[in-house]
Amino acid sequence: MTQDMGDLDGLVRKRIRALRVAQGWSLEELAGRANLSQSSLSRIENGRRRLALDQLVTLARALDTTLDQLVETATDDVVTSPTIDGPHGRMRWPVRADPGMSVIRQRVTEPPPDNPSRMRAHPGREWLVVLSGTAILMLGHQRFRLETNQAAEFPTMMPHAIGAEGGPCELLGIFDRDARRGHQRDGGDGSDGGDRDTPGVRE
Repeated sequence: MTQDMGDLDGLVRKRIRALRVAQGWSLEELAGRANLSQSSLSRIENGRRRLALDQLVTLARALDTTLDQLVETATDDVVTSPTIDGPHGRMRWPVRADPGMSVIRQRVTEPPPDNPSRMRAHPGREWLVVLSGTAILMLGHQRFRLETNQAAEFPTMMPHAIGAEGGPCELLGIFDRDARRGHQRDGGDGSDGGDRDTPGVRE
């Protein structure tokens, strides 16, 4: 067995144990769910039994994960730097696990638009948290006030816009694939100085 394979073998065993502990299950409980004996599972976790593919598939299912995730290895490029859009006070980080997702940090200085026609609607879902200041989220006919450390999650088919109250605020938003595409199509990058939609991205 190569060193790399040995590292993967040890990683998988640690991952099985960590997932079991995270679920609050004893060896006996997971063994029962995976149709293994408790001693067999103990030897698998402790490295005293060879890892068999059929057992890994069964254990992955019992741990509510997939075989691919169970044997996934870490990449060397764990740390990433943002793409910075200085004129719009925005940073963007792509999410490698799903190229359709992005994380956006944005500084918002203007209040939300008074005109409902300036609100956007498109497929997808967004999640955002206020890092500093106070934000106003307009969602359909409702108005939500978000203080520092408060978060909001909503489907973007609901007409929405966001702005600041009482001074600038900083937001961190996560966009799924559809929401990200929706902002790209709408050009929702705030470049016209008027639309203060939830932080968007244009590439």
